[in-house]
Amino acid sequence: MARPWEVTLPGRRRTVVVTGASGGVGRATAVAFAACGDRVALLARGREGLAAAADEVQRAGGEALVVGVDMADAKAVDDAAQRVVDAFGRIDVWVNNAFAGIYAPFTEITPDEFRRVTEVTYLGYVFGTRAALRHMLPRDRGTIVQVGSALAYRGIPLQSAYCGAKHAIQGFNESLRCELLSAGSRVRTTMVQLPAVNTPQFDWVLNRLPGRARPVAPVYQPEVAARAIVHAAGHGRRREYWVGGSTAATLIANAVAPGFLDRYLARTAFEAQQDEGEQTGPGNLWTPADGPHGRDFGAHGRFDEESHAGSSQEWVSRNRGRMGRALTIGAGVLAVRQLTRLARR
Repeated sequence: MARPWEVTLPGRRRTVVVTGASGGVGRATAVAFAACGDRVALLARGREGLAAAADEVQRAGGEALVVGVDMADAKAVDDAAQRVVDAFGRIDVWVNNAFAGIYAPFTEITPDEFRRVTEVTYLGYVFGTRAALRHMLPRDRGTIVQVGSALAYRGIPLQSAYCGAKHAIQGFNESLRCELLSAGSRVRTTMVQLPAVNTPQFDWVLNRLPGRARPVAPVYQPEVAARAIVHAAGHGRRREYWVGGSTAATLIANAVAPGFLDRYLARTAFEAQQDEGEQTGPGNLWTPADGPHGRDFGAHGRFDEESHAGSSQEWVSRNRGRMGRALTIGAGVLAVRQLTRLARR
């Protein structure tokens, strides 16, 4: 049986770059592209995670290229992109996904730590996008997918560095999209706004909370995010995609009543982002947890039992054209029936 993303995107074999590919959403996304038969370049710092990800990509039917890189290093990112082109001839899709985070009140984050999160999570996207454009613009084709979050619009307590970086990505991507449209370029950039996802990040982020870091429920499996990212890569004309009902609800609430949401999050978000127990992970802000002295963490975190494997909102988002046509046809049928009743009177 064909996988959902194979039904959505059955097209030609592509060369895809995924950053942050050693674990979590990046890992699941790399495997999803591989299931389409694509060649996937895996960019990340963690040696153990990258090796395991490459094995999964090959077993899923793709071809893997491992490139160890710190996304905060602009020259290293440029060199990584050139390695991909040297190996595969071109870059068709570039997925920016790598990030770093800290769970702590703002006053407990040092300037160097805040800078590091910003350099990886925001500037890593900027450097990745620049590297992709260097190879896409001369060909006048290609799609850049920025993996965002509901936190790109709505900041929450205890994640000030991450939220700031995601807001910055949103503004940067909007500006770039306008420039590409103005130039009449066929290179596309789109953004996928994610909900809370069951990834290993909550066990390897730098955490200064009393309890173990956790995502704010509801939580979705990384494969839900991967399906949306693969779809966005094949439909890059669209400005952005929302994944998960919680993302849609958060963004709508923030647009309508942001002050209310401030007070609500002040009351609830501290407890909602912690579990009982102490943080056990080594932290990966400066050194990858899946480096040469670490281990492979995979795509899933410790929240499998509570995580949703599907999202009706995400399906509607991917199929809104089909839904619109269905609604139009349905409305037409109802109109014809109503006119028929009136004619019989």
